[in-house]
Amino acid sequence: MLERTAPLAALAATLLATPALAARTLHLVEHADTDRTLDLGRKGDSRGDLLTFANPVYDAANRAQVGTDQGFCVRVVTGASWECFWTLRLKDGQITVEGPFLDAGDSTLAVTGGTGAYLGARGSMRLHARDAKATSYDFVYHLL
Repeated sequence: MLERTAPLAALAATLLATPALAARTLHLVEHADTDRTLDLGRKGDSRGDLLTFANPVYDAANRAQVGTDQGFCVRVVTGASWECFWTLRLKDGQITVEGPFLDAGDSTLAVTGGTGAYLGARGSMRLHARDAKATSYDFVYHLL
């Protein structure tokens, strides 16, 4: 019986020794400088179109660039929503998110992981358009 419980005890000890990411909120501003839509479905806005981007990301005051993001979205509901995946790159690590990007109103995406200082990150990210032309967005990460 001892032989069977030894691996479980070692795993439990490892998990308990792994530092947990402290809960925190991270407010950033993305400048949507490189967003490009590839018309892959029917002509015009249609299911299957692809949105790609690699944009600068600024601090909450929108003054100093603190990182970049890069990712893609696939149009799933014409005129209403995209399904997205992207990576935020900061000097102390990365955070990945996935979920719906709504054409109107705020969107909430799931934080799916991280590296460096954000290793084991989970939680959510609220995305809010800062202007009617969608040239910049508030990214508010609620990390657990």
